[in-house]
Amino acid sequence: MPQTPGDQAANGRDDPHRMPPWLPKAFLLAGATVLLFIVGLWLAERLRGLLLLLLTSLFLAFAIEPAVNWLAARGWRRGAATGLMFLVIAVLVFGFVGGIGSLLASQTTKLIDGSPGYVRQLIDWTNRTFGTHLSRETVFQRLPTVTEQLSRNLSSLAGNVWGIGATAFGVIFKLLGVLLFTFYLSAQGPQFRRTVCSLLPPDRQRQVLWAWEIAITKTGGYILSRALLAVISSVAHYIAMAGLGVPYAVTLALWVGVVSQFIPAVGTYLAGAVPVLIALTKAPSTALWMLLFITAYQQLENYLLQPRITAKTLDMHPAVAFGLVLAGAAIVGPVGALLALPLGASLQAFATAYIRRYKVEEHPLTVVEPPRRPRWPRWRPAWWPLRRRRR
Repeated sequence: MPQTPGDQAANGRDDPHRMPPWLPKAFLLAGATVLLFIVGLWLAERLRGLLLLLLTSLFLAFAIEPAVNWLAARGWRRGAATGLMFLVIAVLVFGFVGGIGSLLASQTTKLIDGSPGYVRQLIDWTNRTFGTHLSRETVFQRLPTVTEQLSRNLSSLAGNVWGIGATAFGVIFKLLGVLLFTFYLSAQGPQFRRTVCSLLPPDRQRQVLWAWEIAITKTGGYILSRALLAVISSVAHYIAMAGLGVPYAVTLALWVGVVSQFIPAVGTYLAGAVPVLIALTKAPSTALWMLLFITAYQQLENYLLQPRITAKTLDMHPAVAFGLVLAGAAIVGPVGALLALPLGASLQAFATAYIRRYKVEEHPLTVVEPPRRPRWPRWRPAWWPLRRRRR
């Protein structure tokens, strides 16, 4: 008896050796997904510089947006308010760099002119302190060799003018790009947010605006924490320099506070090298004490001050803040160390809002130690008031 088409289709579905009809589509979808993933990685690698530039511009726009909003609420146009903030920041930066630059130029000239005397003082101090027998003649005989080697290095560096010029042009181009994107993200922030929200339903619009507000708040907290650390560092280093008799103590303390906090990665070394070199013009022992103080304060700041202040201003655990800085520096570099904390604080706020939490089961491993109450001292003077016990 011949089979009908329905019987043939039924037999085909029951055949274990027949390929399921959905399998080719699954293979095609998997291949397209892998291809898109590879293309995405390739584009991310190619556009890494541009993405980093946009992320830096967004961070700077978040940092100045509270001031721009304050001016806009008082009748300023957002473009003019953003331009005023750029002008204020430029005046502060150029004033700081100009003052420090003139100080460094004068002290560098003084250090070079008096280098033989400083070397002689350093040799005498080393012999007296450590009981060594260094010879001045041997050191001064080797100085011309060092000077010649330095001159050759400077000559080769000067010969590579094209490479230095290209690097400087690239840095200036990136800086102008950051300023341009920052200006538009701040001056036209409401228009940009309206354009983004017009593509989303109302629920998504509220979430986007809430996320934007959190990012601005966390960035402001990060700037505040950096400013507090800069003030503490400046005051501490001024006290140390004034006690050691280092010249230009106020200017150098301001240099250390600003550079060490607002220039990631290399800022610490740049900030500490200048006071040590200027302290060397006074005495080698002064430079050594200055170096020891800078090293000790840096450890105190890294492991005590910075995590605690960051935890207060960004509402983040000190260990998490320290780990984020290390991770950002390892992934992106100096810019990553600068952007890691506000980005991590924003992600933490999002996770707190969207991640569901459950009641913790009571267990000896989950018992939290209650805060200790201060005890009254066993000894007290005669005028110390006695507390009345409540019945």
